[in-house]
Amino acid sequence: MKPYDSDEELDRALFALPLEEPPADLRASILAATIYRPPMTVKPWEVWGGGALCALLTWVLLLILRGGAGLAVNELSAYIASGLAAIAQPQTLFWIAVGGGAAFWISQLNLTVTPEALRANRR
Repeated sequence: MKPYDSDEELDRALFALPLEEPPADLRASILAATIYRPPMTVKPWEVWGGGALCALLTWVLLLILRGGAGLAVNELSAYIASGLAAIAQPQTLFWIAVGGGAAFWISQLNLTVTPEALRANRR
């Protein structure tokens, strides 16, 4: 095979291929599946919250089944106490405050793009 010096032969070969016509409603179906699709009925944070709640309830149920309600309550209170002791450190509270302040500050910024910047230049 010789390398192509120009693309004219290749273009002619491609345009000579017998291609099917696309379905009549192809564009409409693509738009319906992308930008015109109905909004989600459940927000992502609700899914995560429900999953975390189910996991927590399953964990507590297994604690109760393993050793009875009294032992489960004692273990649960010990976990809560150790979690609070870890969070109550001054360094941890400082970084939580810094993170919360940064999140609040960033949420107040106006980072939207104007419609003029999104408009394509037509030539």
